[in-house]
Amino acid sequence: MNAEWLTGRLCAGHGVASGTSNESPYPDGTIRMQTPVFMALGLDLTNCYFGTLNVDFSPLEVSLSNPDHLFEKVRWTELHPPETFSFWSVQIKAREAEVVGGWIYYPHPETKQRHWQPPTTLELIAPRLTGVNEGCTIHLHDERRRIKLVNTIRLRARLLEFLKFRVLASQQTFFEADSLVKRQQWLSSMFPEALQLSEQDLDQVWTQARSLYTES
Repeated sequence: MNAEWLTGRLCAGHGVASGTSNESPYPDGTIRMQTPVFMALGLDLTNCYFGTLNVDFSPLEVSLSNPDHLFEKVRWTELHPPETFSFWSVQIKAREAEVVGGWIYYPHPETKQRHWQPPTTLELIAPRLTGVNEGCTIHLHDERRRIKLVNTIRLRARLLEFLKFRVLASQQTFFEADSLVKRQQWLSSMFPEALQLSEQDLDQVWTQARSLYTES
């Protein structure tokens, strides 16, 4: 297995996507309900199993960029406000002899009311795979390399240390006229690896740097 394949473990999901949970308000499963809606928007999932594979990469967190499809404010049920979804086309390997084409399925957490996934987990939609069970190894490949696994704790610590001397050298002026765009532009030239962090993580590091390294 070369470095272009990402390796995780199949883990139990909420049972809502497939409809196997007795507590779900969607007995048919959300994927079966959403499939015709996505079809109308231009994404055909009819060859896929009506459920998701939940793949855990912990302790690494998943960073995604440039989806193949972005569907905003999709109303697929009256029981839930409209949701935004992104999809990435990937290859999935459950065993050495079986490679299938599938999709990363990403309901945006800011539009989702419940059943969130941790940042270490991806949901996949694929044709039914044989012989897979909880705990087995799942390999994932994206030829465009839009999926990255990030050691968020270590990267945040490295960024905080990187900021130390720059903040101390300029004191409060370092944070003047700070904005997300300017921050990203500065990081892209000074510490581009940090752009793998979420906006929330970057905000936390900036707040911590301000607290630690500026005079009160």
